[in-house]
Amino acid sequence: MASTACTPPAPAPGEAPGLRERARGALLGLAVGDALGAPAENLRPSEIRARWGRITGYVSEQPSGTDDTEYAIFSGLLLAQHGSALTPEHVEAAWHEWIADRAEGPFRGAGFSERGTLENLRRGLAAPISAQHRHAWSDGLAMRAAPFGVFAAGRPAEAARLVAIDGSVSHEGEGIYGGQAVAAGVAAAMTGAAVPVVIASALAVIPDDSWTARSLRRAVAVAHRGERAVRSAVVIGGYPWTDLAPEAVALAFGAYAAADGDFREAVLTAVNMGRDADTTAAVAGALSGATQGLSAIPPHWSAAIGPARGRCLPSIAGHHVREIAELLVTAAEGSTGGVETGAVEKREVITAGAAEKRELIAAEPPVTLAAVLPGAVAEAARVAVESVVRPLPAELLPPSAPATQPTELLPSRPLTTQSTESGGGWAGDRGSGGRSPLVGDGKAGRPAGGRSPLVGAGHAGRPDGEGRGAIRRSPLTGRPDGEGRP
Repeated sequence: MASTACTPPAPAPGEAPGLRERARGALLGLAVGDALGAPAENLRPSEIRARWGRITGYVSEQPSGTDDTEYAIFSGLLLAQHGSALTPEHVEAAWHEWIADRAEGPFRGAGFSERGTLENLRRGLAAPISAQHRHAWSDGLAMRAAPFGVFAAGRPAEAARLVAIDGSVSHEGEGIYGGQAVAAGVAAAMTGAAVPVVIASALAVIPDDSWTARSLRRAVAVAHRGERAVRSAVVIGGYPWTDLAPEAVALAFGAYAAADGDFREAVLTAVNMGRDADTTAAVAGALSGATQGLSAIPPHWSAAIGPARGRCLPSIAGHHVREIAELLVTAAEGSTGGVETGAVEKREVITAGAAEKRELIAAEPPVTLAAVLPGAVAEAARVAVESVVRPLPAELLPPSAPATQPTELLPSRPLTTQSTESGGGWAGDRGSGGRSPLVGDGKAGRPAGGRSPLVGAGHAGRPDGEGRGAIRRSPLTGRPDGEGRP
């Protein structure tokens, strides 16, 4: 299907971007970040500097998005079709119809988490069992989470609920939390919320003692010191694969905080930190694009983004992220927002610094937390989040009749590396009982199979800090794989 997207006029100087401008900014920002970061994926900062100095723009002649953009389009189309009525069954059916039961593109379904999911689905396993593979904690959900924040603008809890449904087919535990943090952050940014509020919203929807939350807090606490400090705070040294959701999501939010929401600086900070640079820059681009709107994206960057080529997902070819932004805003306008009669409105009151600026954003469940940000650090202040619960007025309750959903958006016709490096971030970030959150012991957020993906040779529960031998094996096949891909 060819894209019907067109370039909208930029808002006038000084004019606050509207919902559609922020939606376009979020999804085009994702695609731009993905394209900027793709050449730096899996590289160390030293390797980036040796090749290009500091990356300040596209370094490839024909920049384009990767699987990150194509999966975001896939999830966006699915969400626009079902809205708040989305179920795991809808997601599983879409994975079969649009990916698993079709011929794959050259990327063969993309990264480890996607490959594991597709193999499980083809064996007849259904959600959530389809998510029980050894990379269920990857950033594969986080990379496609922004559309949920666009759809549920101003409702971080709803964005987190919906993205968890999407992720139930492919992810568990920390993989789900990473997607929820991104979706909730984008949902808050879509209202023009300040950077502290966006970060607090992301933390509010995930467990306070999760690996993702701990990494995110560490990243934003040192963001004022720059990208090297952010990277050192969260990167898992000695681990050869860079798609860890707690690491990638924290790097993206750290870049966003370091740039104080500025699009250009946030994306370039994420790119120049390396690791899973296409995903971290895509997430940072979605957050800052939603914060500042489409006009914040340099025109020569956005002009390079065309319709998806379908190199990873052939069924997505021809769709443009601008088109997805329009579909999601339109779907949200016709949605009840998932609030039922008799529901209770749960909100957070965000208090930032001495000025005590208070902003209201949705939250579920009620929580209390604190997020330290660059400006607050300088003023020895904190950003506190407290819960307020009150019933919705009767006149604001939606009708009981379900909202109509858009018609099917995808055609039904059939269509015929990662490197080892040293770094910080591991110490003090173990799972419950002092064990590594990567160790497979059957608990949520840990790889199934009873063995650690760090060693790949059956030494369950033992991280391999030295990066020896067996960590070079594929986590899906157990066979040696120098490129880190199946």
